[in-house]
Order: sequence, then structure tokens, then C-alpha cells
Amino acid sequence: MTRMEPIDDAARRARRTYDAAADSFDAPANGFWASTGRRTVERLGLAPGAQVLDLPCGTGASALPAAEAVGPTGSVVAVDLAEGLIALAQAKARAAGLRNMRFVQADMRTTGLPGESFDAVVCVFGVFFVPDRPALMRELWRMVRPGGTLAVTCWGPHMLEPGATAFWDAVASVRPELVRGFNPWDDLVSVGQLVELYASSGIEDARAELVPAAQPLRSADEWWDVIMGTGFRGTVEELDPADAAEVRRANLSAMRGTSSIDVSAVYAAARKP
Repeated sequence: MTRMEPIDDAARRARRTYDAAADSFDAPANGFWASTGRRTVERLGLAPGAQVLDLPCGTGASALPAAEAVGPTGSVVAVDLAEGLIALAQAKARAAGLRNMRFVQADMRTTGLPGESFDAVVCVFGVFFVPDRPALMRELWRMVRPGGTLAVTCWGPHMLEPGATAFWDAVASVRPELVRGFNPWDDLVSVGQLVELYASSGIEDARAELVPAAQPLRSADEWWDVIMGTGFRGTVEELDPADAAEVRRANLSAMRGTSSIDVSAVYAAARKP
């Protein structure tokens, strides 16, 4: 696995968050990672032999189905900052017998990969992490071949509700200064916002669709698995043990009897002329 360092504080914080979240990332309650990643790939209709770049790849939610779709004559380059997540993705690839994958630990803005070298560039739940989103979009677009596609997937407007509200309410009771201090996904949640991001990046004719979805919860405890296996982990890591225990207690109380959370997503894509 190739390793590169993050380039700024935003990237370093994302890496710390998701390295910590690796211990819960693939918990059953976090099945939305896999379902959203697979749906993103299915919408692309990848042909056998296609070359795909997937970033950030997480534990392989979209990279693994892409590797299956393109077959042994195709290839997938999977990039992520979090070494813990990449290790899980590599283990899944080995278990599935997928030999057409290469993993790179890197900041997705500085991969050093050649231009116009991929039939599809896929970014699921990632574009919102960087301060300059249009610059990232232009960098991803640079690597798309003529006739290829840039696919970007983001959360919908009610991401993980009603749990998200329960979480921030609990954090507010112990450390109000941390409330929504790490939630870069919250301002890119609609079809219009995502299409406008493409347009402001110089990418024309993007299409986007909000697809409703729900993740079942078998118990309130499963909601805490979601907290610990998503970006909310970054806030938990800033709490001392007593405050973290209180936030957990308040969340389990608030989510008792809740049978599902909203995992709707906005799927967007544009084809390069």
C-alpha cells in the first residue's frame, strides 16, 4: 500500500476521526456504507475492463463492487487517508479474491495520479471534507477520461435523523462548544447544492437525484455503534470519559424505541465530453 501524508489540519482531523472509527465502521447498524456505495456503482453501469478511481474508499463500500463490476481485465485504485479503514478494505478484497485493486493512503487532493486515466472517478461521502470543494472537484475531473464519469454521492437533508439531533443535544449538555464543530457534511445535502457544486467547478450537465433510504436499528445500543463508526466519532474523541459516558447514556435514552434512521443520499454524476 502506497502512503502519503495529509496536507492540512482538515485532512489530519478526518484521518484521526476515521482511524478511530475503524473499530465500529463495519458494525451491522452501519450497513448504509455498503448499500450506498453499491448503489453508487450500480448507477454507473461500469463495463468490464473499465479503470476506476474510488476516493475516499473507506472499507471498500464502492471500491469492492466496482472491482467486481469491471472484472479481471479492469482495475480499481482505492484511496483513503485512514490507514485503519484501508486495512479493512484490503482484507475484504483478499477474502473476495479481488486481485484488480490497488490501495493508496493519501489525501484525495494530492494523489499524484495521471490525468484522464480513469473511466470513472467515484467519491462517496467525501467531497465535503475539504475546505475548497470546487478545487477538489476540478482535481477529480482532471483524472476522468473523455467519455468517462465523475460520480459524487452525499448525504440527504436528514442525515441519520432522529439520531443526529439526539447526539448533538446530548453533546450540548456537557460540552456546548463542540456542537457541530465537526459536521462538514451538513451544508451539501440537496440535489440543487450538489449540481451547483459541479457547475461552480466548471463541470457542465451534471444530474443528481435524492434517493430515500432507511437503516434499521434493532436496539438503541445499535445507534451508539453508528455514532462510533461515522464522523460523529470525531466529536466523541474530544470528550473526556465521563462526558462521553453521559452522551452515550442520553443517546440510548433518547433513541429507545426508534426502529430506523434516515440514510437517504444524493447521487450525482457528469460525463466528460
